[in-house]
Amino acid sequence: MSKILDARPDANVHSSWSSTLVTTETNPADAVLDQFGADVFSERVLQQRLPKDVYRRLLRTIHHGDALDPAIADIVAAAMKDWAMERGATHYTHWFQPLTGLTAEKHDAFLVPDGQGGAITEFTGSALVRGEPDASSFPSGGLRATFEARGYTAWDATSPVFINRNGSTATLCIPTAFVSFNGEALDKKTPLLRSMDALSEQALRVLRLFGENAGVTRVTTTAGCEQEYFLIDREHYLRRPDLIASDRTLFGARPPKGQQLEDHYFGSIPPRVLGFMSEVERELYRLGVPVKTRHNEVAPCQFELAPLYETSNIASDHQMLVMEAMKRVAPRYGLQCILHEKPFAGINGSGKHLNWSMQTNTGVNLLDPQDDTHTNMQFMVFLCAVIRAVDVHADLLRSSVASAANDHRLGANEAPPAIMSIFLGDMLTDLVEQLEAGAPRSTMKGGKLDLGSRTLPQLPRHTGDRNRTSPFAFTGNKFEFRAVGSSAAVAWPATVLNTIVAESIDVLVSDLEKTAGKNPTPAKLEAAVRAVLQKTVKQHKRVIFNGDGYTQAWHAEAAKRGLPNIRETVAALEVLNARKNVEVFRRFSVLSKAEVESRQVAFLEKYCKQVLIEAETASLVASTQVLPAALRHQTLLAQALSAAESASAPATHQRQALTEFVSAVETLVAAIGALEHETDNHDGDPAEHARHVRDHVRPALGELRAAVDALETQVAHDLWPLPTYREMLIIR
Repeated sequence: MSKILDARPDANVHSSWSSTLVTTETNPADAVLDQFGADVFSERVLQQRLPKDVYRRLLRTIHHGDALDPAIADIVAAAMKDWAMERGATHYTHWFQPLTGLTAEKHDAFLVPDGQGGAITEFTGSALVRGEPDASSFPSGGLRATFEARGYTAWDATSPVFINRNGSTATLCIPTAFVSFNGEALDKKTPLLRSMDALSEQALRVLRLFGENAGVTRVTTTAGCEQEYFLIDREHYLRRPDLIASDRTLFGARPPKGQQLEDHYFGSIPPRVLGFMSEVERELYRLGVPVKTRHNEVAPCQFELAPLYETSNIASDHQMLVMEAMKRVAPRYGLQCILHEKPFAGINGSGKHLNWSMQTNTGVNLLDPQDDTHTNMQFMVFLCAVIRAVDVHADLLRSSVASAANDHRLGANEAPPAIMSIFLGDMLTDLVEQLEAGAPRSTMKGGKLDLGSRTLPQLPRHTGDRNRTSPFAFTGNKFEFRAVGSSAAVAWPATVLNTIVAESIDVLVSDLEKTAGKNPTPAKLEAAVRAVLQKTVKQHKRVIFNGDGYTQAWHAEAAKRGLPNIRETVAALEVLNARKNVEVFRRFSVLSKAEVESRQVAFLEKYCKQVLIEAETASLVASTQVLPAALRHQTLLAQALSAAESASAPATHQRQALTEFVSAVETLVAAIGALEHETDNHDGDPAEHARHVRDHVRPALGELRAAVDALETQVAHDLWPLPTYREMLIIR
């Protein structure tokens, strides 16, 4: 599988339906798909099974964003059913992404009564195009009341249909959008598709202005999502109620060996983990997910999987499949996959870096600087649009990655700070400075790196370093949004990114059209571009920062520049319905005011529920497992002291140890009571409730953790009821 590459060198982006996996060999897709027994209704399968005119009309929807022709739905549905049943499927489901952050599905059988005591198989075009799940049982943020149950799922024809296997069961999965009876988006896919349309419309205005993009009818955004995760022995996982309930350890003292030696990153992959990775990759290949990279991450028991780039909505679907596959496969190897952003305190947490770019339907990456970047004014327009978008909507971008879990990670050594800034690198920073001065006249070039040995090659040296402390970094031909959390569905941050960039492109191209006039000469257009971009850089350069984002000096400098520093989730979600943020969604038809407000409510409710689950779990474990173990240990200390004093043996230190331990137990009991008090006190609307959880429940949870962790270092190992970090953070 070393040749899983896109056939178009300009893009290196995995296509949506086309061939599912692409290599550079002769008729390579067939070979790869046949080798892995692909379970994707790919473009190749479409071509084989559909009449030519139906195939061509469906391709117009898939590749050019045309509206789906209802007249072909029955023909496509019949072909899908036959293909799926040949591969063992007995049921189909509309597969969607509600606001839970997970996926949802309801299975229906292909078998229907024939009216004569028998049964036939049937799958109609209407069943393919539309489903009706219960819309009141999913988070809706107030868009649906309990008694208003009707909702609709609508087939997303741009995302490949696939067969999901679980043991001997095979189900045809149809990626869909999920909306209410009134058409309001109740999911994360619908706004993503809308945002892609919005960006395409604005980007095409730029391309038409430059007039050098023949054949371009659509611009799509692309995404590549690097997934970090932990693996631990499932035996340990099942003995940790906190991991089962909340996917993170609520207690755990620092082990003697954590990541101090920095010996895990890119280290040799343990055999059991390698077996797990190989099986996950095989399952994902069958589903058409173009996974590419695997390696050890920084923390012990932490790993990473990365795919090739795809169009954003396909990448979003595939990212959900990646998480599901890892969770499903891990127990087969006696492992448990943990996707939480910070499952273990004191060591690195996990992110999901969202690598984002824009590409034409002809395969041109619009964020590729090319060799003489100073002459590539089209690229500079798109670059400056992104810079403006991140500056103007830094609060909204920060809000897109806000969650109770990500609060534990953002700003720590393994993650960027909560301040949204852009790293451009030396070459682009130099060009931006030239733009600000008036006109770019040269492009900084890279060089050769001489390694000092005749047997080693001279390496091409990039024009700039990478910056792991930046939340939004340019990395050659794309931006890497590093602040996304590992358990997040990438559809929401991608939607926000698409929308704010679409708005900035609109502002810039409108200014260009006004400045250059209709049908400008090349000279007049160039002058207009320089003037508009110079103004843009001067207004928004404050968001560019190439230094160390971890330092206090940067925090002070960011405050001086006026950049927002939204440190935690409740504050980040409160900005979601700010007037400018509601307006940018409304203006580009991505979300209505009601849909934005519903998301704020749904996300705040999820924050509260997650923290309260943690709090109640912590209280239960501390009361029923930790406290009894501590009291047994206290009894042993008291008995040992009594025996020593009865024998007139010196026992001063034992008495002191007992006194200190009794004090630690008292601290534990008090902490349990304080947390239970705060957990029970949660009246008010979602925003008030979230503020209470943030200001009172979380600190009380932290105090309880400190009390438990202090006892862990003192209680006899054979009495301690929970697997420790020292035990869990090793895979044999």
